[in-house]
Amino acid sequence: MKYVRIGILLVVVLIFVFIADITVNSYVRRILNLCAIYTILGLSMNLVNGFTGLFSLGQAGFMAVGAYCVAVFTVPVESRAAMFYLVPQNPAIANLELPFVVALLLGGFVSAFFAFLIGFPVLRLKGDYLAIATLGFSEIIRIVFTNTQTITNGALGIKGIPTINRLWWTFGIAILVVIFMFLLINSTYGRAFKAIREDEIAAEAMGISLFKHKVLSFTISGFLAGIGGGLFAALLGTVDPKQFYFTLTYNFLLIIVLGGMGSISGTIISAFIVTAGLEWLRLLDEPHAIFGWNVPLFRPGLRMVVFSILLMAIVLFWSRGLMGNQELSWEYVKKVPDKVRNAFRIKSAKGGAAK
Repeated sequence: MKYVRIGILLVVVLIFVFIADITVNSYVRRILNLCAIYTILGLSMNLVNGFTGLFSLGQAGFMAVGAYCVAVFTVPVESRAAMFYLVPQNPAIANLELPFVVALLLGGFVSAFFAFLIGFPVLRLKGDYLAIATLGFSEIIRIVFTNTQTITNGALGIKGIPTINRLWWTFGIAILVVIFMFLLINSTYGRAFKAIREDEIAAEAMGISLFKHKVLSFTISGFLAGIGGGLFAALLGTVDPKQFYFTLTYNFLLIIVLGGMGSISGTIISAFIVTAGLEWLRLLDEPHAIFGWNVPLFRPGLRMVVFSILLMAIVLFWSRGLMGNQELSWEYVKKVPDKVRNAFRIKSAKGGAAK
């Protein structure tokens, strides 16, 4: 019965993608594509931070590696000379053009390779030290891409990347990533990740190799982040180092904290809420007039203020995120009304006791 429900849900999602792909305008389609890409990137970060219990902030770096792999190898050869007008492109790759899928997978594997290399020395650290080290790696990658002009065109970036406009690319890959994550987390490796998250000493006592599983989690996370970065480059059609500041990682951290550390379905819901919410609130940054009077409140920056207030309210009422470490299921949905009633009863009881 469980697999029947999953199958029905998958069919519903595919029908939604099919209808949306032919009915929505280009603006809404881009937002939906961005939601799917942020879902992939959120899941990649949740694998390390939520399921394995580490504190990594290097997601923007892995994303940049995947994005530049797609950018460098999918731009048509005949248009590269005009783009690399300051310094000619390296002859080794100047005439190398790959299909999008091949370049996307290459970006994922290169990101995984860098994650594997950085994981060996860095994953021996814990807590804030690990966060600082991975954040430093992210900035190193961005600076390297800024200064390797013969490969990445430096600060000018790369334009003319063949774009993907259909929802099937992003949503199809996002569905595959979600299925992979469910299979991984429910496997022996996934249980080992969660055991490390709960108690490293107990996990090691049970025979789990801490270093091996941390590196494995970090490498898989790097691969998924590279895939997400490649899709991001193909969606925008251009990349430059300024797109991958370390502050970009905070968007993904926000997604996994809001959705629930260690929840796949929570990450998916949160990715759509954060991405679409930021776009829908954009109207608050534009001037508005009421009966000819320009309201001074509506100005650039109000959108982020309102969005931050909404996030604070959600965190106050759901301190563990929307889903905590649970997954969305029929049983969970049935328990929601009871949880809400119990929450109000507890608050009423506290209020009566205070009186």
